[in-house]
Amino acid sequence: MARRTGTLLGGMPYLRFGTGPPLVAIPGLAQNYEPTVGFERMIVAQTLTPVANRHRVLRLTPHPGLDPNSTMADIARDYADALRLEFPGPVDVMGTSTGGSIALQLAADHPDVVQRLIVVCAAHALGPIGKKVQRRVAEEVLAGRPRQAGREMFSALGDKPRSRLAAGMGWVMGGTMFGDASPDLITTIRAESAFDLSDRLDEIEAPTLVIGGDQDAFYSTELFREAAARIPNGRLILYPGKGHMSVISDPRLMLDVLDFLDGPGATGRATGAHSPSARSVGKRPSQ
Repeated sequence: MARRTGTLLGGMPYLRFGTGPPLVAIPGLAQNYEPTVGFERMIVAQTLTPVANRHRVLRLTPHPGLDPNSTMADIARDYADALRLEFPGPVDVMGTSTGGSIALQLAADHPDVVQRLIVVCAAHALGPIGKKVQRRVAEEVLAGRPRQAGREMFSALGDKPRSRLAAGMGWVMGGTMFGDASPDLITTIRAESAFDLSDRLDEIEAPTLVIGGDQDAFYSTELFREAAARIPNGRLILYPGKGHMSVISDPRLMLDVLDFLDGPGATGRATGAHSPSARSVGKRPSQ
């Protein structure tokens, strides 16, 4: 499957591959917003291949050199401007982790660009542990301690909060993860820490699927449930026993995404009043 990398007008790096109707994928937090190449491109493509077999995936990251005072709304506006230039109408959008926060802001502020929305391991606001962890990551990066930053981040990524094993892995991988961190990482962390869409979830017009794990340290089960329940055409798939990273790597994830987009129950963009039944929250049984 051919993969192309480049930069859209406005400076947003992209990775494009697959065939079919478009799906814009907004990834999670990264140490910088350079084009996805080499080993990272291979891993990203491998993860998204099940979806790319049916959809033309445009993985799009924020442009490098963000204004240090950028808010989540500012970042979402950059995406909206880019998507209006790239596509003639609204497209399906999938945001993962921090990308999910961006995607929710995008759908609320710019409904004309989002056809359907998939939010993976994210909700309308970070939980208290998530805010604390990301604040510490920023502090360690600014202090020039990438291993400590990796330890802080990984400690909250496992299936149990503050996993010592995961923290150890973060220490080992910290140099790779945060050794070349740009100021954009700090800007994005600060923007997400201030992000809170609680009062605007009911403004999101796009049919929305929220996918999360009930052991996610960054977001509580209650936050996932609230996000799905308060979006007028929202629903939830909750993976029992799964934390932040294990949901992202779970083989069911792409199958659930495809079912939402292409399955027998797939729905298009709502064109009128939302039906009351669309506000129910579903939970996938354990497999």
